[in-house]
Amino acid sequence: MMDRNKVYDFIIIGAGVIGCNIARELARYKTKILVIEKEDDVASEISKANSGVLHTGIYVPYGSLKAKTNVQGLAKFKRLSQELNFGMVINEKLVVAMDNEERKQLVDLYEQGNRNGAKGLRLIDEEEIKRMEPNVNGKYALHSPFTCIIEPYKFTIALAENACQNGAKFLFNEAVTGIDKLNSTFQVRTSENNIYSSRWVINCAGVYSDKVSRMVVNTEYEIYPCKGEYYITDKVEGLIQRMIYPVPPADGSGLGIHFTPTIEHNMLIGPSADYINERSNTTNTQETMKILKAETHKYIPKLANVDFIRNYAGIRPKLISGKDDKTFADFVIEENKKVDHFINLIGIESPGLTSAPAIADMVIDIIGNKEDLLENETFNPHREEPIRFATLPPEEQAKLIEENEEYGIMVCRCETVTQAEIIKTIENPLGVCSLDAIKRRCRSMMGRCQGGFCAPRIVEILMDRYGRKPEEIYKNNKKSNLFFGLIKD
Repeated sequence: MMDRNKVYDFIIIGAGVIGCNIARELARYKTKILVIEKEDDVASEISKANSGVLHTGIYVPYGSLKAKTNVQGLAKFKRLSQELNFGMVINEKLVVAMDNEERKQLVDLYEQGNRNGAKGLRLIDEEEIKRMEPNVNGKYALHSPFTCIIEPYKFTIALAENACQNGAKFLFNEAVTGIDKLNSTFQVRTSENNIYSSRWVINCAGVYSDKVSRMVVNTEYEIYPCKGEYYITDKVEGLIQRMIYPVPPADGSGLGIHFTPTIEHNMLIGPSADYINERSNTTNTQETMKILKAETHKYIPKLANVDFIRNYAGIRPKLISGKDDKTFADFVIEENKKVDHFINLIGIESPGLTSAPAIADMVIDIIGNKEDLLENETFNPHREEPIRFATLPPEEQAKLIEENEEYGIMVCRCETVTQAEIIKTIENPLGVCSLDAIKRRCRSMMGRCQGGFCAPRIVEILMDRYGRKPEEIYKNNKKSNLFFGLIKD
């Protein structure tokens, strides 16, 4: 007899921002949902390794799916931030031109943005640039007043936790290795020799989405992985207030190396754009780091005096149109024409973060055109706001300590994260507790010491309170052990 625990209405492959958005939207209906993720947590790849910018629509071609979903997606974020309690700040953006030739590209972006429905765009000159941003070099700029920033991993986590609280199941550390369709049912095989059955399969596998698609049907989709490297600065306030972007490269590789203030007052510098063959290669290179620093001197010279505390990289899943067409393609959001109930989402790169809510709506529409979705009357769109001790006024901090003394024990000094917050994080709804999973939820190990002070204390909590053995504690997956055992008992 078939194990009913492994039978679902929908299997979503990939727990990035797209997969988690879709899972949450499907949880509004009476369905059984399984999200399969090969990593240890949600947002473990490109959904954590981007700039966290919510774009207004100036970069994407008019009439494209990228343009449509960008504008529609951006309009949903205010409500989402209120329901799911993640931070969002209207930060504004200046796209800077250094000469008259680059100004022509600003005019093109201005006109394209207006056609796409971007609001409030203005072309400004050097005098106004200096008035708005005294520390920024540039002769001309395009001002985008409604560009926002979020922490992309926290948004994805919020989506996933809310979907989970409304009945969706998440499966980690299992990679999909094969998909067969038998009559009206898909059989999804994984690296752990498990088979999960479903009526629908939704491919949200990011940089691996072309490979997942070919598990089901022969397609010509081909992902061209593009590595983007970043620097993160120490906390810096007052140097710049807005995002500073260059005129984007003409080759379509990305938006250029830009400067993005974050919600927590660090600054991101990047990304680069290097096409690679190995889709999991997120190493940083000395050569690229030098290029990032050179761009800093060009646009914001004073930024060179700020300390850099970390670097990282992500892989953009750029889609090539076809075997005979090497240009970059629009988003693919479609039910496969040859295989019913198999939905592909391929080539979801920038502005994929901004577009994610609208992409989820499109997927629901595809499903709704095939079958009736019955409303889940118990669906709760709200997620409890995590306590961030560092941001509370002193009287509220004192009250928390009076109620729970562990709020008075400081585990992470750089980011002011208490032991009570660490405990709450470890006991998250998804049940994930690698060090990276803890870090992305409460910001421990994100400060200038990068875990030098707090990581050993978090390890002690995992061992002493939760009974974890040293060899069971790892950075981001089960191949990244911090320890191999005890020297002595």
